Amino acid sequence: MDGDRRGWTRCVLSGVVFAVCMAGTTLPTPLYSLYQDKFHFSELTVTVVYAVYAFGVIGMLLLAGNASDAVGRRPVLLWGLGFAALSAVCFLCTTGLGWLYAGRLLSGLSAGLFTGAATAYVMDLGPSGGAARATFVATAANLGGLGCGPLVAGVLAQYAPWPLYLPFVVHLGLIACSVAVLLWLPETVRERRPLSTLRPQRPGLPPQVRAVFGPAATASFVGFALFGVFTSVSPAFLAQSLDVHNHAVSGLVVALAFFASTAGQLAVGPIGVGRSLPLGCAVLLAGLALLAGALRWDLLILVVLSAVVGGIGQGLSFRGALTAVAAASPADRRAAVISTLFLVAYTGISLPVIGVGLLSGPMGLEGAGLVFIAVMAVLVSTAAVYLLRRPVLTTTGT
Repeated sequence: MDGDRRGWTRCVLSGVVFAVCMAGTTLPTPLYSLYQDKFHFSELTVTVVYAVYAFGVIGMLLLAGNASDAVGRRPVLLWGLGFAALSAVCFLCTTGLGWLYAGRLLSGLSAGLFTGAATAYVMDLGPSGGAARATFVATAANLGGLGCGPLVAGVLAQYAPWPLYLPFVVHLGLIACSVAVLLWLPETVRERRPLSTLRPQRPGLPPQVRAVFGPAATASFVGFALFGVFTSVSPAFLAQSLDVHNHAVSGLVVALAFFASTAGQLAVGPIGVGRSLPLGCAVLLAGLALLAGALRWDLLILVVLSAVVGGIGQGLSFRGALTAVAAASPADRRAAVISTLFLVAYTGISLPVIGVGLLSGPMGLEGAGLVFIAVMAVLVSTAAVYLLRRPVLTTTGT
């Protein structure tokens, strides 16, 4: 019993470190309008600045997504916190657009190191027999941290001094605490190899994972694409179309999507992994429909409902996807396979967001958003039909 309690304490603490890192990646979300006023750049530039983060994640996943399987979880996570600290310093030093690009790129590198390694670390630290709960801790830490970022930054920007600086000072303090926690937690990789033995990984999957991975990755792509649009352009939509200029409100709307995702993950246990994936796709489709209504009729309540419903759908589908993929992965390839899943997910965050930014010039933000919704609705409907015809069956990797 004491061993289980110690295991869950370590599991939760590693989840807190995960959340701190991920919060830093969304801290700038409610601040983009302030940066636009200060440096006079367009909505397209906002989406490109946001997408630079996603490209950093993708690049790091390709270069070092499997690093923690070889050199250990803790060294990789410490490097990730180092990149997060450098990102915060860039934002503190921002005097032009170049600093924003650098800060977002470093934030992406940090998240790229953390996503696969921290997820595997949290699951490693959970007591034996607690894989499902440990998976929830990992995904809740990831998405809960992403939600806390805009909420904290929005509140500080609206009600505290130095709105473009204080959020990053606070984050630097949390990073320092996280380093101390990581140094206390044990390493979980027993057979480690030198860093020189690593090679950039090509996206690939062990044979036993492939049947599970396709539908799981499709659902993850659509869910993260919805999050990408919410994170990058919803503050601008709230300000331009709904005349909402309160940074705390903008941050809260974005945070609701991530918090709702965490709530959606809780439902996966009783629903089951096989059913949560198609159900998550259906709920995502409902969230997209609500977002279309918000864009069409300029109603704040529909924006809030789309954040909550879409977040629940993303949580259902993503936890189901992660559980299925992790269960099917061999133990020595788990972090690499999880990183490949995140590679697909972060492609969903980056490419559609840039598309919205490109279309927002000739079509306006509302028109670009409706095109995005139509494309995502086709994808998620196709995934749902496929999953209903061929349900995901999870198997345990060896």
